[in-house]
Amino acid sequence: MPTQSIITLDTSLTPFNHKLNSPLTKKGITVLQINLGKRCNLTCTHCHVEASPKRTEELSPEICEQLISLIHKFPEIKILDLTGGAPEMNYGFKPLVEAARITGKQVIVRSNLTIYFEDGFGDLPEYFAKHQVRVVASLPCYLADNVDKMRGAGVFESSVKALQWLNQLGYGKDQNLILDLVFNPQLPTGEKFSLAPEQSNLEQDYKMFLQEHFDIVFNNLFTITNLPVGRTKMHLERTKLYTSYLQFLELHFNPSTVEHLMCRNELSIDYLGNVYDCDFNQMMNLPAKTFNGAILTVSKLLEAGSLDLISEVQTAAYCYGCTAGCGSSCGGALL
Repeated sequence: MPTQSIITLDTSLTPFNHKLNSPLTKKGITVLQINLGKRCNLTCTHCHVEASPKRTEELSPEICEQLISLIHKFPEIKILDLTGGAPEMNYGFKPLVEAARITGKQVIVRSNLTIYFEDGFGDLPEYFAKHQVRVVASLPCYLADNVDKMRGAGVFESSVKALQWLNQLGYGKDQNLILDLVFNPQLPTGEKFSLAPEQSNLEQDYKMFLQEHFDIVFNNLFTITNLPVGRTKMHLERTKLYTSYLQFLELHFNPSTVEHLMCRNELSIDYLGNVYDCDFNQMMNLPAKTFNGAILTVSKLLEAGSLDLISEVQTAAYCYGCTAGCGSSCGGALL
């Protein structure tokens, strides 16, 4: 069952870095996560990127070339993780996929599934299969009403068709064609907050329901906590739940998660070429800094010939979202 608690409003909140026994430092960088832009065919209520069809920000050709150079230059990067917006809609998507695959890296695309039915994107499932792209697909519930409430009318039906399409190509069946789903809790409407349910149990519920009703199979379910960033933060502020939600997350801080935080072995890069410790810091404009305090960019990484220029991970109150309960990351629960 989800962890639940009711928090009385209190302005006290321990700074996240005070919870730690030592500064949060980087390990070896193995993951390069790139946010290609804010263009998307959906406007999801919980989107921390605040993406939508009206947004136009995207990667430029110049930054794309820098990123391709970065991919070729550093063999220690094992995973290229492409996100957005709908990453497939933004400039540079296919060149980056192909650069990473040529250099033997795993490619992850964080897909909303519905993009395959938009004009000009119907080739994506076959393209993914050809290049053995790992598809991490958002499906915040296995019930249609909940999905459509969070992501828009008709999204669940389109998602089911997309998953069936991927299955027909071998996704979820062939060991080289990995299909993962992502669960997000519903946004709270009152002070009865919940962490995500236990991941392995919920995964079995998803698998049973989707196979029984739609003959869909997939590999893994990732449970991801809604961090108070982007539209989730706007919702919490609008409903006057922001402070109490942060307190709920702090109350469930689990120090055992810190060792496994995704920010420790990844670099997050925006469409302008700026470097961050994670995607959430990127959305909150909290850039990564070098040992001498300079803001880091892709061009500086290339110039230095090293990925190890960050002395300490930048933290904020929303980091409690990644360390509450079993922890949360782009790869699901940490523990």
